[in-house]
Amino acid sequence: MNNGVVGDILRKYLCKYGKQWDGRESLKIVGKTPLEAATTIVEDYGLPCAVDEFNSEFYPLFSAQMDKIKSLPGANRLIRHLKGHGVPMALASNSSKANIESKISYHEGWKECFTVIVGRDEVSKGKPSPDMPGVLAGKAAGTRVIAVPSLPKQTHLYTSADEVINSLLDIRPEKWGLPPFQDWVENTLPIDPWRIGGPVIKGYGRGSKVLGIPTANLSTKDYADDLVEHPSGVYFGWAGLATRGVFKMVMSIGWNPYFNNTEKTIEPWLLHDFAEDFYGEELRLIIVGYIRPEANFSSLESLVAKIHEDREVAERALDLPSYAKFKDDPYLSK
Repeated sequence: MNNGVVGDILRKYLCKYGKQWDGRESLKIVGKTPLEAATTIVEDYGLPCAVDEFNSEFYPLFSAQMDKIKSLPGANRLIRHLKGHGVPMALASNSSKANIESKISYHEGWKECFTVIVGRDEVSKGKPSPDMPGVLAGKAAGTRVIAVPSLPKQTHLYTSADEVINSLLDIRPEKWGLPPFQDWVENTLPIDPWRIGGPVIKGYGRGSKVLGIPTANLSTKDYADDLVEHPSGVYFGWAGLATRGVFKMVMSIGWNPYFNNTEKTIEPWLLHDFAEDFYGEELRLIIVGYIRPEANFSSLESLVAKIHEDREVAERALDLPSYAKFKDDPYLSK
């Protein structure tokens, strides 16, 4: 599950120590154990408290907000799909069984989807024993394993998996003898719309100069929680500039592996020829669909070709009524 709610709690918690939560720190604690995450926060912010003290104060706050924890993108879709086709499912986690059941109780129908639920308190051995989930555990149990790394740039740690995917949005059940999804539309996947906005800032300076593709970058500081919540990849939707209008756009979220970025970025490409730059202007985005996961490329030419292919996919899709209707979303003209 996605613990984006952690950022909201930390933002308030750190205030009592005169500290300001930098949402980009979320990437340092995603996928960590409670002890590891607490140690990171205490050390990075120089808090005048022990890790145990931090945990004793933080986790009651976290438990009270458990109903706000969102599932990972694609999780609900996958669970409903498999359930609808009568595919048996089990859920196992390093959390206690009570914690697991408490979390999934806020997601309607999830508990009934699983034939078996196993927590760490019900097994004698943890990972990588077959008693507890994980890539090595799955292989030891004789199963086929699809890994979805919690942390960026960590695919090399999952070489034992049969497949490593960027997010659950990218799983193709038919590859594993399961019924395929039927919700892709013109090579795009509709998603729950999400909205971000802010002044256009200068990026790395390679969009126009290196790629010939002028992107309108947004600061990630105010949208760090969104960056954690949404997987790296190529998305599309509509972009609004208050004094210029509403335009089709395709965008990348991620680390740009070809350039080996050190920070996760948001880089929309407005599909319109502008006569001048518009740095500092307020840009509003509504993201309505997903095209593909982030990928590396063997050459600059192949990267540019793929970006233009993404543009063609986005332009065609945004003419479909299911996507075109969002062009009139009031958020774009605020």
